Amino acid sequence: MTATEHTVDWQTLTDADAVATHATGMILQAAANAIRERGVFHLVLAGGRTPGKVYRQLARARADWNNWHLYFGDERCLPADDAERNSRMASDSWLARGQVPADQIHAISAELGATTAAQHYADLISQVRPFDMVILGMGEDGHTASLFPGHTFPPGELVHAVTGAPKPPPERVSLSADSLSDSREVLVLVTGSGKRDAVRQWQQGTDLPIARISARQRLTVLLDAEAAA
Repeated sequence: MTATEHTVDWQTLTDADAVATHATGMILQAAANAIRERGVFHLVLAGGRTPGKVYRQLARARADWNNWHLYFGDERCLPADDAERNSRMASDSWLARGQVPADQIHAISAELGATTAAQHYADLISQVRPFDMVILGMGEDGHTASLFPGHTFPPGELVHAVTGAPKPPPERVSLSADSLSDSREVLVLVTGSGKRDAVRQWQQGTDLPIARISARQRLTVLLDAEAAA
C-alpha cells in the first residue's frame, strides 16, 4: 500500500521546536495506550536533527519506561561508538539516562557489516511486529530511513543491506518499507525549507521512498511552516 495525500494526516506547526513538542506528546500517548492494552510499547526510532529534539524532550518526561522496547529504522555501518551512528545520537540525547532498561534498547549491529547486521536484525524484528509506532524523517530527495531513490531490493526482505548510499557512509542497514509500514502508527517529522519540494512531490503522488510508507491505523506527518508546501 502506498500512502497518498488521502491516507496521510498532514499537520503543520510553526517551527521545528513545535513539531518536536507535538511529536513527543503523541509518542507518550501512544505508549500509554499500548501499555494499557498490550502491556508493552514497541517504538522504532529515527536519526536526524528533529528526532533528536524529541529525544531530549523524552529524556525529561515521565512514563512507564520499564515497558518500552526501542528499535532503529536504520543505521550507518560505522563503529558502535561512532558519533555519526543513530544509536549514539539517541544515547547521547536520551537513552544514556537509563530510563529504558538497556536490554530493551535493540541497536542494529551495523559494525558487523551491512549483510550480517541486516540478517541479525531481521531475525529480531520478525518476532515483535507489528510495531506500535515508527518515527521517520524525510530527506530533501524524499528518502526515509536509508531507503534512497533509485535503490531496489529483493522483495520480501524485512531488513535491507544498503550499499552505494548517496550520503556517506555508503554501507547502511535499513528496515524495509514493508517493515516500517507494519506499525499501528507511523509518525513522520519534516522540518526546514529544503524539504518543501519533496513534500510537494509526495502530496502530488510522486513515487518517492517516503511515499511507499503506510501504517496499519494512522500515518501522521508533522511539518513546520518552512517545510509545508
